[in-house]
Amino acid sequence: MTQPIAAALNVVMLGPPGAGKGTQAERFARTHGLPKISTGDILREAVTTDTELGRAARATMDRGTLVGDDVMIGIVGERLERPDTHRGFVLDGFPRTVEQATALDRLMGGRGALVVVDIIVPEDVLLRRLAARRICGSCGVNALVEWTTTCGNCGGELVTRTDDGLDIVRERLKVYHRQTKPIVDFYSGRPTFRTIDGNQPPDQVTALMDKAICQASAVSRNGVRL
Repeated sequence: MTQPIAAALNVVMLGPPGAGKGTQAERFARTHGLPKISTGDILREAVTTDTELGRAARATMDRGTLVGDDVMIGIVGERLERPDTHRGFVLDGFPRTVEQATALDRLMGGRGALVVVDIIVPEDVLLRRLAARRICGSCGVNALVEWTTTCGNCGGELVTRTDDGLDIVRERLKVYHRQTKPIVDFYSGRPTFRTIDGNQPPDQVTALMDKAICQASAVSRNGVRL
């Protein structure tokens, strides 16, 4: 089993809906004692705590539109200032645009390398997974593979998502690939960028991801210019 990494470790998880990046981000963060930072979670927290950025996010979401880059960058920047991120973090859902990725590079000043992992899964497999995907009927979080009938966060009942119809899923995947390709291009030339074959059992993906991230982190510690 891969040993926890002592140095600061900053990880960005990329991957389409159904690739399992939420599960893998949760596992990696737990194993290595890092906070898993989900943009959905921090958006909800910002809205609940009624910060200035939270109010801006709420106004945007109330209009039914996506939260803009400036607000998302501000909210993530505030979250990365907390003490629990000093040893590193696992980001899930950010960045989603090149502007956000560029801003994240600025936020990383003096914090160490950024390891970016892109989980690759064939579209037909994604469609099957998404059709069977479950969420918590109480708190709305996506179910991890190890949860059976109840939510690991709040104990609520797991239910099938109502928005995972085939046509809707196909459109979501098209949007994801259209939006994400520029981000993959932005990161792919870096020595700390890794791709993972996600079309495998979750435990095998976990092992591959641990190995890839540890190797990428070693590259950065050995003085390779990032």
